Amino acid sequence: MTMLDEMVGAVVKNLVGGATQGGLMQQALSLVNNPETGGLAGLVQRFSNSGLDKVVSSWIGTGGNLPIEPQQIQQALGSQQINDLASRAGITPDAATRGLAEMLPQIIDKLTPDGNLPTNQMLEQGLSMLRQKFPGS
Repeated sequence: MTMLDEMVGAVVKNLVGGATQGGLMQQALSLVNNPETGGLAGLVQRFSNSGLDKVVSSWIGTGGNLPIEPQQIQQALGSQQINDLASRAGITPDAATRGLAEMLPQIIDKLTPDGNLPTNQMLEQGLSMLRQKFPGS
């Protein structure tokens, strides 16, 4: 089993259940891989720019992950993006921010096991494997 397989397995194990509701996993993965916003690096920058540098750095680092509150997700991503994401996932904006508060720390943590942002190729491989694990999302 490759390191990438292990990362994907760990994310899947931790996220199976309520957090994968109604396509939210697919929407979370689209945030991480959106070229219009700079992909994972751009998403990390948005959290940093919102005063959440310490929180998002913990997800990338090799130590424990600091939690994030749904309102902090809202602050970093903005109401319009949350509303759009929730609509595409078929859930309420509140459910989307709660789900993302659970998912994003784990997804980013597993995509950065050595404490560094992955290369584009490695990131795309990891995201592709996650999408295969959640074909209905």
